[in-house]
Amino acid sequence: MKKKAVFYHAGCPVCVSAEQSVLAALDRNRFDVEVVHLGTAKGRVSEAEKLGIKSVPALSLDSQIFHINFGANLSDLK
Repeated sequence: MKKKAVFYHAGCPVCVSAEQSVLAALDRNRFDVEVVHLGTAKGRVSEAEKLGIKSVPALSLDSQIFHINFGANLSDLK
């Protein structure tokens, strides 16, 4: 069974660069990957907060959070 990977971002240049690098490195045979643009999917900001995400870009691998570089505070996306 595949694990869930969710990449949260805001569409900024830092986020787009991280998305390209991180997602290229993920093994798609091991992970179901979802990309969530919090700038356009405002309803998902509370989901990200509940997971413990403080800033984007961030990657959730089976609910373990990895903050990658810094593009924006999650609070700025509300």
